[in-house]
Order: sequence, then structure tokens, then C-alpha cells
Amino acid sequence: QGLDGSGVYNGTSDLQLERMNVYFNEASGNKYVPRAVLVDLEPGTMDAVRAGPFGQLFRPDNFVFGQSGAGNNWAKGHYTEGAELVDQVLDVVRREAEGCDCLQGFQITHSLGGGTGAGMGTLLISKIREEFPDRMMATFSVMPSPKVSDTVVEPYNATLSVHQLVENSDATFCIDNEALYDICMRTLKLNNPSYGDLNHLVSAVMSGVTTCLRFPGQLNSDLRKLAVNMVPFPRLHFFMVGFAPLTSRGAHSFRAVTVPELTQQIFDPKNMMAASDFRNGRYLTCSAIYRGKVSMKEVEDQIRNVQNKNTAYFVEWIPNNVQTALCSIPP
Repeated sequence: QGLDGSGVYNGTSDLQLERMNVYFNEASGNKYVPRAVLVDLEPGTMDAVRAGPFGQLFRPDNFVFGQSGAGNNWAKGHYTEGAELVDQVLDVVRREAEGCDCLQGFQITHSLGGGTGAGMGTLLISKIREEFPDRMMATFSVMPSPKVSDTVVEPYNATLSVHQLVENSDATFCIDNEALYDICMRTLKLNNPSYGDLNHLVSAVMSGVTTCLRFPGQLNSDLRKLAVNMVPFPRLHFFMVGFAPLTSRGAHSFRAVTVPELTQQIFDPKNMMAASDFRNGRYLTCSAIYRGKVSMKEVEDQIRNVQNKNTAYFVEWIPNNVQTALCSIPP
């Protein structure tokens, strides 16, 4: 259900169409086109997207690519190759922004270990920040990890990028390849997970975080509300994402999920998309987003229960530091 590979809606529910314009522009012939700009410093990845199942979905003008690549070099992405391409990207971003009724902000998906996503990604963030200073800037940033390492310079690229994100992003959702691999192998029982499997987890997280923007609901929150409730000090805006239920393919039809079970799972280190054990630190703030037919009272009770049982993990100087949001449309 939903959109097919060419952007035509095949679903039956009007609720899905009600907020379609948040992420899509409607073109002629009931075709929906995502308001997305795809950027790389080499043409290969774009060709792969075009040849893939969703190649016909994106507007051809919104593919912006260079020819040389960044060679996993942050400085090439930020100062040389990337700087040459960034004006072209900004033109496309401007055009998409002008087509919006009420622009809330930008979401950037990039990795911090390479040259393009890290170097050029952070350059783009600072340029967009200059031009749209009062709009939200959310990033989904894939952190490198020594266990699942592509290149030897990943720590340098990541360090340089985090410095930029601290200054210029409003909310950064930290996703970590090592944690994704662990989830695929431990929980989803996949022996050798592909990038497709990892990306599937990332897409589930992005979908969950943006649920409240994409569907109508009473207890909705948006990017700005999320940031207001989650960021105690402007530079502390790096979030760990927990996701539940994580079930291996084919197993989900054998279980019914309850609110206590889900709440337990989202606070479980095994369900975190960043491989950092929070038991060594404390939570400043949390946001719990539930989907489906859920009683708000039950959610509030469970969250209170978690806080009362684990008071040592929540700082005492921010009272009521767990925000809840509910989207009644199930995934």
C-alpha cells in the first residue's frame, strides 16, 4: 500500500493522503514527487538509484552530482570538490523551499565517516543555516565504528563533522553501523546482513521519528516540538534512537505487542541504534513516540513506571523529562 515506484498512490485510506504534501509535491496525473535533493561527488551512486525500483520516483533535476568523488577526504568534501558543487545544490534546495507553503525545516541524511557525506554534508548544513536561520535543521548521521570500518581515516572525518554539527544542527539522530549490525545479527537473526538490511532499520527509525509530521493526530509533535522538549542546552542535541518491536522477518505474525512490552524494549540497549551503553551515563531527556491503537493513559503509566523503577538513569534536575507523542495510524 502507499506509493508505487513511479509515485502513483495505490492505497485505500484517505488518512494517508491527508498530509501527503509534507514530503511530496503533487505533479500531473496524480503522481507524487518527493521533495528530496540527492547529492554526491561521484555519479555512480546516483546511477544506482536511477536504476533501482524507485528510480522513476525522484525529479531528475534533483540529482546533483560531481565527477571526481571525495576519496574519503573530509577537506575535499568541505573545501574543494564539495565547495564547487554546493551552489548548484543550494539552487535546487531554494527551488524546493520556495514551493512550500510553510517550510518547517530540513532533514539531512549523511554518513560521518567518508568525504562527501561528512565534508560536503556539513558544508551544506552551514550554507542552509546562513540562508534559512530560523528553520529547523535535523540530521540523520551515521557514525563510523572501528568494528565495521571501511577506511582508516573515519575517526578524523567524524571528528571534523561533529564539530560542525554541534554548531549548526538543531537535532542530530545518531545512527551507528556497529549497532545496526548487532541488531541484524542478534535480534533479526541474519548471518551476514547486507547494506539493504541496515538501511531498512534506518528507514524504520526515520519513519518513526517523522510519523507525527506525516499523519494527522491529536497528540502530535513536530520537529520543533521534539527539539524544544529534547534539547536542554543548544549544543546538546545528539539523540540516540531506540526502536521497537524488532522482530525477525516472518516472526511478527506470531506475537501481539503490548504497551509495557514496547516501553521495556525502547529503553533496552539491544534496541538502540547507537552502540553506546547508556547505563554508563544518565538520560537528560527522552521522547517516546507510539503508533497504533494505544491508550494514552496506559502510555503515561508505563513511562512513569520506567522512571520510578530507574530513577538513577534520569537526571533529577529536569523534572518530567520524558515526552510522549501518539500517532493513531498504525505502521
